[in-house]
Amino acid sequence: MLLRSLRKRFRYLVNVRSVRLGGVRIDTTVGRIPEAVRDLIFREVYEDTERDLVGKVLKSGMRTVEIGTGIGFVSMIAARKCGEENVFCYEANPELEPIIRRNFALNGIKPNLSMKAVTVDGEPIGFYRSDNIISSSLYDRQRQDEKITIQSEAMNDVLIKHDPAALIMDVEGAEIDLLTTDLRNIQHIIVELHPHIVGEERIADLVASLEARGYHAHHKNRKTTHFARVV
Repeated sequence: MLLRSLRKRFRYLVNVRSVRLGGVRIDTTVGRIPEAVRDLIFREVYEDTERDLVGKVLKSGMRTVEIGTGIGFVSMIAARKCGEENVFCYEANPELEPIIRRNFALNGIKPNLSMKAVTVDGEPIGFYRSDNIISSSLYDRQRQDEKITIQSEAMNDVLIKHDPAALIMDVEGAEIDLLTTDLRNIQHIIVELHPHIVGEERIADLVASLEARGYHAHHKNRKTTHFARVV
């Protein structure tokens, strides 16, 4: 912890332009990413739970869909494990595209990126854009977030097109609707659950629905859970 704290102070002191974390490099140039995200990266805790479970679960050649790509960090880690040709990532927030593509270029990694939301029906949908990008969501959190209309792709179409064995999801509450659809051939789900947004009861119902379809929690790291289905 002391060494991590010293590294954080040094990074702020010299305004480092990129940080290597989890085996990939992230652009941290001032003004290019929100300060809250920059701080998490400097502290080396950004997406640490997803990073942990991706490392444990994904294997070489495993076809993987990520919904909620953020700045592209987890998708790059997945691409290093599975091969970039096997990773298909979706991001709803159009403001994040240049950030994602800079990070991909910085690492010479290019997972398959679609700048769309993923929804149950594939129709255009309202997206609530927060100043803090890690809190932006399809789910209305009853705040003063800016609402924009974005294009989406139906969950069923995404799964038919890519036929993934693994699904990574961090969608700020939208997991409730997406994970109650037909999950087809998915064997592994790595999902950040958001009871503080949707309520504990809806999370319990979702977990019960997954268990009824053969998915059981194998690993848990704070809010992020790995569900696996024995085939």
